[in-house]
Amino acid sequence: MTEMTSHERFKRMYEHREADRVPIIDGPWGATIERWQAEGMPKDMDFTDFFKLDHVAGIGVDNSPRYESKVIEETDKYAIYTTNWGATLKNWKHAASTPEFLDFRVKDKISWADAKERMRPDKDRIPWDHLKANYKTWREKGWWIQAGLWFGFDVTHAWTVGTERLLMALIEDPEWCADMFNHYLDVNIALLDMVWDAGYTFDCAGWPDDMGYKYNQFFSLNTYRKVLKPVHKRAIDWIHSKGAKAHLHSCGDVNPFMPEFIEMGLDALNPLEVKAGMNPVELKKKYGSKLVLHGGINAVLWDDIDAIEAEMKRVVPVLKQGGGYIFSSDHSVPSSVSLENFRRITALAKQLGRY
Repeated sequence: MTEMTSHERFKRMYEHREADRVPIIDGPWGATIERWQAEGMPKDMDFTDFFKLDHVAGIGVDNSPRYESKVIEETDKYAIYTTNWGATLKNWKHAASTPEFLDFRVKDKISWADAKERMRPDKDRIPWDHLKANYKTWREKGWWIQAGLWFGFDVTHAWTVGTERLLMALIEDPEWCADMFNHYLDVNIALLDMVWDAGYTFDCAGWPDDMGYKYNQFFSLNTYRKVLKPVHKRAIDWIHSKGAKAHLHSCGDVNPFMPEFIEMGLDALNPLEVKAGMNPVELKKKYGSKLVLHGGINAVLWDDIDAIEAEMKRVVPVLKQGGGYIFSSDHSVPSSVSLENFRRITALAKQLGRY
């Protein structure tokens, strides 16, 4: 089969058809990139080009309350700063880790009302200059274009109100939670409608909504059905109205939600986190004909080249059957992975993923 573009590969995977090979993408931590650069990757070169991986262009918009972003404290090891969402966080430098969230401006319905009022779909929230400068090239080079949505449980607890506060509110005040979820989505959709109407179409739209952790979920299936699922369904319906595909990123064990995802018409799920209880081979057997599986390559094994190669040889031939698979780690590429080992991993992925 002749060499395909990234767009052609992704399109075939979403159609559950075979391509020349499965698409290969991933998300290294910043510390991982620093290591690779120290080991020989040019600093002015994107890692996707260096390893000849597939290209996905992102279209993002700003649906935040636009609170002031400022640095409060900074050292050689970390920075503490506020975000445009009103969160105060501590981010470690040169380390592969998520930020530590210290405080939140939105703590109740009153402070949410202020944030909500500030979240309006104004045209200056769209990166028009970036789109004008790059969109034509993305299409000409055959990149897959994915728009970003920013709504739901994960980003609301992590970036707006705090985990404990939102989990309690899901039980005690679900109407407030639904209002936040829906307003995020309303503004996001309005902005992306402007993008689409201006001629910057996209092939897919995705959003991050981590709903699980190790062998469990943050809330019950019943709570999901009552509060969050209707918002997810509305997002999926809007994406499909554009003729695009719907892609959900949800870390942790989300096994109980899988039938709900299928029922809503979700097209793709990532990252299939093995260490949390997601079994990609079993998921392929149960849902592979209806859902694109993206990820499922156990990140715990990536710093042991023999172990990860054995795991890839076990799972990739199963996951690629009939299309419907995108190769990547089941979270992010850790900084324990050397440049040479990642080169070996991606080379093997190309070999095993070929049809």
